[in-house]
Amino acid sequence: MAESADARPVLIQGGMGVGVSGWRLARAVAVTGQLGVVSGTALDVTLARRLQLGDPGGHLRRALASFPVPEVAERVLARYFVPGGTAEGVPYRPVPRLGLRGSRAGDELTVVANFAEVFLAKEGHRGLVGVNYLEKIQLATPAAVYGAVLAGVDYVLMGAGIPVEIPRLLDDLAEHRHGRISAAVADGGTGEHAEHTVGIDPVALFGRRLPPLPRPRFLAIVSSHVLAAYLARAPRTRPDGFVIETPVAGGHSAPPRGRVVLDEAGEPVYGPRDDADLAKVAATGLPFWLAGGYGTPGGLERALAAGAEGIQVGSAFALCRESGLDSVLRRRLRRRAGLVRNDPLASPTGFPFKVAAVPGTLSEQDVYEARPRLCDLGYLRTPYEKADGSIGYRCAAEPVDVYVRKGRPAEETAGRRCLCNGLLAAIGLGQHRPGGYAEPPLLTLGQDTGFLDGLPDDHSAADVVAHILLGAHL
Repeated sequence: MAESADARPVLIQGGMGVGVSGWRLARAVAVTGQLGVVSGTALDVTLARRLQLGDPGGHLRRALASFPVPEVAERVLARYFVPGGTAEGVPYRPVPRLGLRGSRAGDELTVVANFAEVFLAKEGHRGLVGVNYLEKIQLATPAAVYGAVLAGVDYVLMGAGIPVEIPRLLDDLAEHRHGRISAAVADGGTGEHAEHTVGIDPVALFGRRLPPLPRPRFLAIVSSHVLAAYLARAPRTRPDGFVIETPVAGGHSAPPRGRVVLDEAGEPVYGPRDDADLAKVAATGLPFWLAGGYGTPGGLERALAAGAEGIQVGSAFALCRESGLDSVLRRRLRRRAGLVRNDPLASPTGFPFKVAAVPGTLSEQDVYEARPRLCDLGYLRTPYEKADGSIGYRCAAEPVDVYVRKGRPAEETAGRRCLCNGLLAAIGLGQHRPGGYAEPPLLTLGQDTGFLDGLPDDHSAADVVAHILLGAHL
């Protein structure tokens, strides 16, 4: 870790979307002395597509030149790099899809991609850099985490589930031992789950054992003091701290506890049972940060008064100049920042997902209906066991008839958006389809827009940090 890693940050920049929290944003935050975080979601496909665009500026090739096993990086470059970039409208070459068995090419690409993103975020300064993953994308986790550890990531953050096995995974991968986690596999059409595992064996992948690496700290992103206490109960599952997220935070949020009730706008209703008891979180003895509606000077003051180390801020950074969002979409999103719906159906995961209402995006019903249903990326696919014992994969955003043939009811497909393709389109990496059809973007943001007060129209990451820290009465 960096020499400053013992100092806990006051601000954590959220690891948002697919490529929204890219290396440029994380680096810009880290140089201010706070924790910059890259999104670890789908980095394999973002690296592959940017290499096919010719790697403008040569940044990815510079990162890959520092990969500790050169022949692996060279294979990735040979497979995806296109000098000068592909012609406009040419479809991107596909990447290996996630699966329980995995593949050598897929593991190499995932490890290299996560290494490159963290390497570039840490380049040229001594600040702290973290990486954010989703528990829901279990099949990618071991290889992705290993790539980040190889690059010297300081913090690993994970939400959208119960990350009980990540502390042990970090222990193993820092020592280049075979790292494994459980992967939930649905049992036929019953919805029950049988235990399988997915992992990465560094020695088998590289053909040699590398020197031990510093183990990054782990922050679990949770919304409940009950879950925080559960994770903190034993050394094997205990994180190094928590990010406590409220329902107004952008992206995925935990569903309400108990029976789900929708309001007149069709959004989930949260009540007192969904408020984390911060005194009980503090009683775990672990540091915590608050997220979701805290990204202002006053929000920081409230968090510190509640015993938190500080806050995690997402939306303010998503709208800054260093954000990975397409610049045109970013400006449109800022103008419509207050129009964000917590959609209970949009995500194939079944978790509520914040959808920003921006014209021309998948937030509009006619755009959603005009998009052919397909699943060619599959990050949110669920493995399931077929009648013959083999493993299949399904996603509620795939074609309805295909989903039904895999043993699930058609009702589960209603309103589901393809987050994988939509979020890639939001950062300018949407797939081009035959006939000139381009994937429409999907945008997400938090529902609390108070962070915009006091920020210039075209603000930077440093503006966000200064606005919050200098404006708070600390």
